[in-house]
Amino acid sequence: MTDAASAPTGQRENLPLPSYDEVVRVRSAAKPAPDKARAALIARPPRIEDVAREAGVSPITVSRALRSPGLVSPATLERVRIVVEKTGYVSNPHASALRSGRSSVVAAFVSNLVSQQYHEAADACGEVLEAAGYQLMIGQTSYSYARETAAVHSLRALKPAAVFFTGVVELEDNRNFLRDLGVPVVESWAFPRDPIDMLVGISNTDGGRMAAEHLVSRGRRRLAFVGRSGGRGRLRLKGFEARASELGAEIVVIREVEHVRSMSEGHVVLRELVASDRKADAVFFANDLLAIGALLEARRLGLTVPDDLAILGMGDSEFAAQMTPSLSTIAIDGAAIGRRAGELLADRLLERSAQAVSEHVPLRLVARDSS
Repeated sequence: MTDAASAPTGQRENLPLPSYDEVVRVRSAAKPAPDKARAALIARPPRIEDVAREAGVSPITVSRALRSPGLVSPATLERVRIVVEKTGYVSNPHASALRSGRSSVVAAFVSNLVSQQYHEAADACGEVLEAAGYQLMIGQTSYSYARETAAVHSLRALKPAAVFFTGVVELEDNRNFLRDLGVPVVESWAFPRDPIDMLVGISNTDGGRMAAEHLVSRGRRRLAFVGRSGGRGRLRLKGFEARASELGAEIVVIREVEHVRSMSEGHVVLRELVASDRKADAVFFANDLLAIGALLEARRLGLTVPDDLAILGMGDSEFAAQMTPSLSTIAIDGAAIGRRAGELLADRLLERSAQAVSEHVPLRLVARDSS
């Protein structure tokens, strides 16, 4: 394990070792035998003609629905969307060029295109790879096992030179599929003991511990947690609970959300916390988007932050410092993660290194006015 931070070597040696994230591994349940039509699709990647046939439209209509959805009716768009999700079809304009020869495309799958940190990671990764003669092509998994599986299986037709994930792959079938592709893979945004290939990670467990330490150091004893119900959200909760218990603080509310798509989820959760009988004096939102939404809602409700309620986020988006009050947060250096991922992939692709490397990017507490 090495440290991917930009600190000089002598300083890196003094940094504490990160906690491993106990990432869940999901084994597939037994599947029923497919019918002949489905078996044909499984034997090869689904084509646009397959989607058109099952949706009852022409291939050109499928193409319009995917590329220019405003040109088709809502009913047709919904039919196509359902079939695309069912078959795992992915539009692949590069496939014909990649059927022979070596690919210059690196596939990057981000968890959420709204996230500033994921955008910074993809951008930094792409800059490094472009300098090495490769192009980054980006898709979104939306924290969805179904979308992740469709994206992973699209790689058989795409034949990328390498793959980058802003996350770690939990489904064992997908992990095995990626190993069998025989191309370099970099996972990120968590710190498991068993990456598929290479890893540029952060310890979500340590992020939760840092959050509890900060809030308790500010005199808070009745804490609340708000974050995603699975994946990295659950890992952050685990660290938060453990450190709060060690420090003698009580977690009075745990509010898990299935998806984080916009600030509106933060509005809703803040109203729930205010209405709850179990009053918290501080909240750790394990995502800046939720925390910013909560800060805006607190102003609308007439709450004084941090006097009435301290708020801490995670990510350090560009809006965090511009809020009133400014948002305290656990900073994630997305650009550093993406840059190092690009370097590892370029080294492997250009045969400068064959090592399976696991590296750690430290988190940083940014204490501002909200806590």
